[in-house]
This record gives sequence, C-alpha cells and structure tokens, in this order.
Amino acid sequence: MLCSVSLEFNHLIIGKPMEIQDYQVILLRLFLSILFGGCIGMERTLRGRSAGFRTHVLVCTSSTLMMLLMIYQWSLIDENSVAAVRYDPSRMAQGIMTGIGFLGGGVIIKDKVTVRGLTTAACIWMTASIGVALGMGFYIGAALACLITIGTLLLHSFIERKVPGSSYGKLSLYITQKNPLSEQQLISLVQQCNLKPSTPAFSVREGGLWRYQMVLSTKKSSNFSILREELLRQKNIIRFSITPMELL
Repeated sequence: MLCSVSLEFNHLIIGKPMEIQDYQVILLRLFLSILFGGCIGMERTLRGRSAGFRTHVLVCTSSTLMMLLMIYQWSLIDENSVAAVRYDPSRMAQGIMTGIGFLGGGVIIKDKVTVRGLTTAACIWMTASIGVALGMGFYIGAALACLITIGTLLLHSFIERKVPGSSYGKLSLYITQKNPLSEQQLISLVQQCNLKPSTPAFSVREGGLWRYQMVLSTKKSSNFSILREELLRQKNIIRFSITPMELL
C-alpha cells in the first residue's frame, strides 16, 4: 500500500517521465548556451567591460533554462491537469526580456558629458535572445546571431585600429584671480597642443577661483600628455584634471 501511495505521489510531482532523447536535448541546449554566451562575454571581458564572461554565460543559460522549463512543463504536471496548461512560448520570452532590461540598465553609466555601457547592455540583451532561441531549439538562428554579434564587436575593434579616429577628453582646471588666464589664452594653449576644444564652461568657485571646463578632441591621444606638461608649467593654474571620454 505504501508503495502504491509513493508511486501515485511521484506521478503527481514528476508527471510524465522524460525519454533519454529529452535529456540529451536539454544537455545540448544548455551546453550551447554556455558556449555562445561565453563567446560574447569573453569579448566584453577582454575589453575590460563590467559585464563580461560570467554575466553573459549566466544570462544565456538562464534564458535557455526558462524556455526549456516551458517546453518540458508537461513532464512536471499531472496528466489530468495538462489540458488546463496553456502552451504559449511568447509569454515566457516576454518575461525573460523584461527582466533582462533591468539587468542591462544596470551597466549603463552616465558620466556628466558621456554615456558608457550601452554596447554591453545591448550584448546582454542579445545574449538573452540567443538563450531563448536555444531553449526553443532554433539552433541556426542562435548560431547566426552569435556570429553576427561577435563579428560586429570584432569588426568595430578592427576598424578602430586601422582607421584613425578621434580621442576625447574632458578638461577641468582652476585658475587664481590674482594672475588670471583669459578664455582666449586658454583656448590658444589647448590649440598649440594640437587639441580641438569645445566652447568652455565658466564658473566662479569658493575662494575666488575660476573654473573652466571643456571637451577636447584630437587624432593622437599623446597630445593629452603634451597638454598636461604645458598646464604644469602654468603657475596661475591651481589644479586641473584631464579625464578620457568614450563616446557611443
């Protein structure tokens, strides 16, 4: 009697047993999610981004697992209740992508004049999409999406190395009123270092200090070092900072 009660209980909890082929499919899709998510995450890690290999692997694997749970839910439900279960993959996918939106928003950082992390957030979104596709067994689409994502990231890095681009930086400096440096003199000093300045923002700080802020651009990042040496020679500049910027 106890044996029959145990079998009935297991049937209610486990539902319809899965075949060996089902376990093979589950293992294959989870393995591919680790592989594809890891490939995208490794590129982010090598570029020093906050969301790297581990984040992308976990995002892709979790998305795949959720879709597998939706597909094989019949094996966890009593046969008498199967008719009441609605099989709608799109609802699970919508919930996954909504949650991923919050995770992607966490890696976007606004630093006054620039925004960083949008590419990494887009990678997380794409990785989740690949996980959903793998969970549904859409292998070709997932593989192509993975190749397109990695190809896009690597192609951009290749173009950055081959095609001369502009480097940007934000200059902030404080000037004493006793021996002031005019705005035009400051712009001329920056231009002598082969840097292109934006229109300076001016403010007066406590203690009678003048504060200038401007965005600089140049084709050679070494020009920022030249500017630093020039600013160090200016006795009327109390302190300054040159912060590198990464544009979208």
